[in-house]
Amino acid sequence: MAKSPAPASCSEHGVMTSLGDKWTILVILQLARAPEPRQRFSRLRRDVAGISQRMLTVTLRMLERHGLVVRHYHAEVPPRVEYELSPMGASLVPALETFAAWIATHWDAMMQARDDYDVQEP
Repeated sequence: MAKSPAPASCSEHGVMTSLGDKWTILVILQLARAPEPRQRFSRLRRDVAGISQRMLTVTLRMLERHGLVVRHYHAEVPPRVEYELSPMGASLVPALETFAAWIATHWDAMMQARDDYDVQEP
């Protein structure tokens, strides 16, 4: 029988919770798939459907704090800020792409299971 992984510490659990957030995953994938390595805030906001300005700001700050995103500030008028994945952030992309592919593969079955569950009597 395979050993289960050791329980994560509180710190590791917090990071997993942050990185598992839907906006975090979408922002990382958008940065990875963008035609240019650096993306402006306004471009990210436009390309990550449904994200609010505040949520994008919170997400980018958290990603920067964890070392997954690098923020580039250009002291211009008006100021320009760009974001790009750090090498560590880029190393997370294959795992997220695998996760996204798994979802795409199993989407129909999950929707059917939800429909079946929803029609069950309590």
